[in-house]
Parts: sequence; structure tokens; C-alpha cells
Amino acid sequence: MAKGLDVGTMNIICAEKGKSDSIVFAQQRNAFLKMEAGDLAQNMLDTSKILYTHQNDTINVLGEDAFKFANVFNKPIRRPMRQGIISPDEKESIPMIKLIIERVLNKAEKDGELLTISVPASPVDSNINVLYHSKTVEALSKKLGYKTTLIDEGLAVVYSELGDQNFTGVGISVGAGMTNITVAYLATPIVSFSIARGGDWIDEQVASATGVAIERVTSIKENDFTFNSEYEIGSIQGAIALYYDALITYIIEHLKRKLEEAAPPDAEFPVAIAGGSSRAKGFLEMFEKRITEANLSINISKVKKTQYASSGAKDPVYAIARGCLISSITRENAEKAESEEVNKTKNEENK
Repeated sequence: MAKGLDVGTMNIICAEKGKSDSIVFAQQRNAFLKMEAGDLAQNMLDTSKILYTHQNDTINVLGEDAFKFANVFNKPIRRPMRQGIISPDEKESIPMIKLIIERVLNKAEKDGELLTISVPASPVDSNINVLYHSKTVEALSKKLGYKTTLIDEGLAVVYSELGDQNFTGVGISVGAGMTNITVAYLATPIVSFSIARGGDWIDEQVASATGVAIERVTSIKENDFTFNSEYEIGSIQGAIALYYDALITYIIEHLKRKLEEAAPPDAEFPVAIAGGSSRAKGFLEMFEKRITEANLSINISKVKKTQYASSGAKDPVYAIARGCLISSITRENAEKAESEEVNKTKNEENK
């Protein structure tokens, strides 16, 4: 069965077809928390079926439960990825990512099962090298028995959202570590790049400006912030609004610059926005206003934010995994058609 996998700085998400052609998502936070080992703690984790590793006197709690335990025990979580790629500063990054991928993806039912994984495009504002990250997540998935293809994260958004427009438009994923942008015409990228700023950049800048802990800033941003509200000068929400505005301006400036280097065709280009950092209420309206004012060299027809349901909740974070799944299903159908054609030819020759 074909699958799609989004390996993000904040979340790792797998998408596959469920019953009645619905899409089923499996998700884990891309994080872990170190705790002291003990018989009671291990029994509790085993009983609750919590994902963890145990080595010597240390337990590593992984995924969503790492955030829950961090709040209970007032300990900082650790992140295997930073700025969209495997963190070079975290020595346990790869073992932790491996375990989380295994949890959401599972082993292939048969060798050669098709999988598409989203990876960041090369950044235009940083010397970050995405090759090591891309090849590592590809290798991890192949060990689980998958035949893997990699696509840029922005293109995954195009596949997910712009099928009705013949896969023509702008796919933007505003993630935690990076923002990825792809301009595609008939499913073919014209421009594809990333910038090394996303939700984490907002949190870091606000924390630095206000002296409030990053974890607190993140919580306020995710639970108590909207673009349409009036906030007091000096408030955390006011600082979040300021840096969100700066991020949107930065994204559009780089998009405009990259489009000026290309020769896009005369067509309508809708914009689809996905990613966890686009969740904030009013983000879509603010982005649409700014991109309309930017006088880009392409005709922007509309701006839409993705909304897909998992466990009853709608969230634009699932669009990248969905786009990867669509890519895998397309490849699967093409391979089946090719195989059927080969068998038909052989049968005709044997007559």
C-alpha cells in the first residue's frame, strides 16, 4: 500500500489510504525527553504503551508524550531536528528519529511498497546543506522495506491542494524550522526553495525581545494568539504579531526575487498554504493581503489554507503528508499500468 511521510522539525506524519478512500494520518511529535530510569517509571510507561528507550540509568520518552512529561516534571524537551534538518548539535538525533519514523510508518507489508517523503529544498538565505538530512531519512525508510522517492516540501503542498488547477500554483509550507516554497506549472517546479525561518524563529525572536522562556512563547502562540486582536504594546502577543508580520514579509520578498530570476508562463497561480506555523487565526487573511500588495510577476488568483481532519480535528499540518501520499499513489498507478501493458504484449506475442 502506498504511503506518504512528512518528516518535519516539530512533527513526523504518515498518510495512507483507509476505508472508503479516506486518508488516515499517524502522527508523533519530533521530540524526546530524558528521565531517570526506575522500575516504577518503566512499568508506568509500558502499561501506557508510551514510546521510550532505556539505556543504563536513562529513559528517553519520545513523541507527544515527551511534551506531556516535560510539563509535568518541568524539564526541557530535546529536538532531533533544527531548522528543517537533522540537528548536528544533538548526538542522539538519528536514533530518536528512527524510532519515531518506525512508530508512525511501520514496516512495509511487502518489500518495495511505495513511499514518498517530503524534504526541504535548498535554502536561499543560509548555508545549510539539506543533502545529509534527505539521504538519511531515505535510508531509514528503506530499512523498513519501502521503495522511496523524495520530493520538495513545497511541491507536496501543490500535489495536495492544487489538483483542480492541474497542479499549477504556489505551494507554501510554513513549518517550525523552515518555510518551503514551490511554484509549479502542470506539476513541474519552476521555482523551488526554502528559507531558514519558521515558527521556531518567531519563538526565538519573541523570547529574546521579551525575556520570556521559549516554551512559554510557543504555548501562547499556539493557544492564545490571533492576528485580528488588539494587543497592548509590550505584550507577548504583540511581539508575536510583530515577528509573524516580519516572517510573512520575508517569505514574499524572497518569492518575488526568485520569480524575477525565472520565466513563468502566462497563467493563473493560486497559492496554497500549509504547515503548523500557518495555524494562527487570521494568518491566511494577512498573507493574502501582503501577497496581493507585492506586485509579483505572476497572476495570483486566490490564497487558500489547507484543512484536513485527524481524530476529529482539522489542521493544515497534514497537507504535506497528504501530498506525499498522492505522489506515491500516482507512481503506484503508473507502475500497475506499465506492468499490465507489458503482460498484454507478452500474451499477444505468445498467441
